[in-house]
Amino acid sequence: MAAAKRIVLGGFGNIGQQLARRLAGGADPDLGIVAIAARDKDKAARAAAGLGLDVPIISSAEAPGFDATLVECSTYEGFRDVVEPSLRAGGHVVAVSVGALARNMDLIEIAEKSGAVLQIAGGTLPGIDIIRAAAEDEIESVVLTSHINPASFAHEPYVLERGIDLEAAAHGPVEVFEGSAREAAGHFPRHFNVALTLGLAGIGLDRTRVRIRADGTLPGARHRLSVKARSVELDMESQNFPSPDNNRTSMVVALSILAALRRDTATLRIGS
Repeated sequence: MAAAKRIVLGGFGNIGQQLARRLAGGADPDLGIVAIAARDKDKAARAAAGLGLDVPIISSAEAPGFDATLVECSTYEGFRDVVEPSLRAGGHVVAVSVGALARNMDLIEIAEKSGAVLQIAGGTLPGIDIIRAAAEDEIESVVLTSHINPASFAHEPYVLERGIDLEAAAHGPVEVFEGSAREAAGHFPRHFNVALTLGLAGIGLDRTRVRIRADGTLPGARHRLSVKARSVELDMESQNFPSPDNNRTSMVVALSILAALRRDTATLRIGS
C-alpha cells in the first residue's frame, strides 16, 4: 500500500478550512495534512484546533522542508509569497488563486528551472479535459461567458471607474467586461481564476475571449463555454453554487482541489 500523500495547506481561510474539515473527517485516508502555512499563525492555530487538527503552523518559507504537496488556498495578494518558496525548491504546488499568475507568469519559468510542478485544478469549469485534447490539434476560438453575483464586483476599481450600474443587475444581466482572458484576469484577479485556467489550457490568454455579466438573478456563478476546433465543437454551461461559509466563493472550488489530490493517489485515473 502506498504511503499517504502529505499536504501542506498554503493559507487557511474559507477554502483551506473546507479542505481541512473534509480531510479531518476522513474523506480520504490517503491524504494527510502535515502543516498549515499562514501569515496569522495565531488565528490559523485557533481555526485548526476548532477542527481537531493538530499540525504545525508554519511560514510559507518553511513549507519545502515538509516533503509535501503545497495546496495554495490563500488570496490574490498572497499568492506569490505562498507558492514561490516551494516552486524554487522543486516542489509540487496545487494552486487555487491562479488569477494572480497573470501578473506573475515568471513563476512558471521558475518552476521549469527547478523541476517543480505547478498544477491548476480545473474542476470549476466545464470542458477543460476536452479543450486540452483539442489543443493537441487546432482550436479556432474559445469564448467564456460568465454571469457573476454583482456583490462580487461592488468594490472593484474597474467597475467604479466606469460607473457600471450594478443595481440594475438585480433584475437581469448587466455587461461588465468583454476582452481577452489576460485582460479579465488582470482586471478581476480575485474572481477570474477561471479565465486564466481556460487560456492556459487552450489557445492562450490573448486569444481566449471572456465576457463578464453581473447577474443578481442566479444562485451563484454561471459559466458558458463555447469552443470551435478542427476536432470538436463544444457548448457547455455550468451553474456553480456558493459555499455555505462564504457566498463569494463557489462550493465546487474546494471540491475541485480535493478531486485533484485524490487523482494523484488513485489507481484508476480518469481525465486526460
